[in-house]
Amino acid sequence: MSVPSGLQREVLALYRRALRMVRTKPPHTQDKFSLFVRYMFHVQASAVSPRKVSAIEHLLRRTRRQIELYENPSIRDCHISQDMRDWEQSHRRCHSQAS
Repeated sequence: MSVPSGLQREVLALYRRALRMVRTKPPHTQDKFSLFVRYMFHVQASAVSPRKVSAIEHLLRRTRRQIELYENPSIRDCHISQDMRDWEQSHRRCHSQAS
């Protein structure tokens, strides 16, 4: 396996930070925050070509600001859209069929 680039390391570090943020939320909302984080990273990753460095950097800055907002202890819940729920269901079906 090749060594991750600086940009790849930044994305992974931001994803780990987002997952750590999820653990700071009330237990009954952690599943919603987890789905929100996974969905947002998936949608953004599939929306941009790996070759478009400036677009990835923009998404990193935007996502970093969004995570900073959600890290605020006063934010205790998040909205999960129907698209997110549908994505989760299809994602689970794909993984259960692959097993």
